[in-house]
Amino acid sequence: MTAYRELASRGISTRVAADLVGIPRATATRKPRIPVAGPAPIPANKIHDADRRQILDVVNSDVFVDLPPIQIYAQLLDAGTYLCSISTMYRVLNENKQVKDRRRLARHPARAIPELTATGPGQVLSWDITKLAGPVKGKYFDAYVMIDIYSPYIVAAYVHASESGELAVDMMKEIFGIHGVPQVVHADRGTSMTSKTVAALLSDLEVTKSHSRPRVSNDNPYSEAWFKTLKFSPTFPERFGSLADAKTFMASFVDGYNHEHRHSGIGLNTPADVHYGLAEAKAIERAATLDAARARFPERFSTTQTPQILSVPATAWINKPAEKPPETDRLELAA
Repeated sequence: MTAYRELASRGISTRVAADLVGIPRATATRKPRIPVAGPAPIPANKIHDADRRQILDVVNSDVFVDLPPIQIYAQLLDAGTYLCSISTMYRVLNENKQVKDRRRLARHPARAIPELTATGPGQVLSWDITKLAGPVKGKYFDAYVMIDIYSPYIVAAYVHASESGELAVDMMKEIFGIHGVPQVVHADRGTSMTSKTVAALLSDLEVTKSHSRPRVSNDNPYSEAWFKTLKFSPTFPERFGSLADAKTFMASFVDGYNHEHRHSGIGLNTPADVHYGLAEAKAIERAATLDAARARFPERFSTTQTPQILSVPATAWINKPAEKPPETDRLELAA
């Protein structure tokens, strides 16, 4: 600053002088603050500690504890009382770490993560209901779909004009009679899924009932993924002309999915092949075909192993549990 003042005293403009010494012009021309001797004076509008305690007591009283400062300020004025400004209320609350949502909020307990494993068909079934647009706006049909998570074979796909637990029970009774009673039935927390009629049926059959956590769609991945496959299909119509049309389309789509669609998650087999135990025989036939091609065109193959994409996983999961460390590792950690 001394160099700047020296240049300015010789008649050099403030802009040029500031550029020469390398400081902003605003900084160079700012008048220095004159220090005040002794303690800083107390502002006349300062709220004293006793008044701050009174403000805090009032805003935390039973009458105002659930209200924001702006509401407290207005109600006090209507009652003929001026306590302080709205900003002062906020400052006092901030000093006491109370500037947050101070209402008595509901506390939801932590939900257990559903962890389900299937090592074969018929063990774990997942089901859900999706809406199908009807002939006019606001009219919908309900498609009840149940999937075997191991296959993933569609064991049930029914379309009804409404949703109810009774219709879900009828579907389950029919499917369990055809495919057998599963160990676990998994669903989200929809009205029908948590209905007493469904719960009573599963309890009577000693089937474990499993539900997704609230607002966690990933806990029911098989149903959600299949609904996307359905609704993103090129043949899926924008609307269905009638309930009969929806039933016909669903039956045709499910038949093609079960018996024609090669699923990358199950070794490029159809769900029906895996569900009915035909995948193993097909794997032998595919291996023979690949061996013949390898003998004919050896230059096209770099390995004698069957491609990994053709293998069927041994297990299917909903929320695969985290792998636990080996026993020796746990002992070392404990030590």
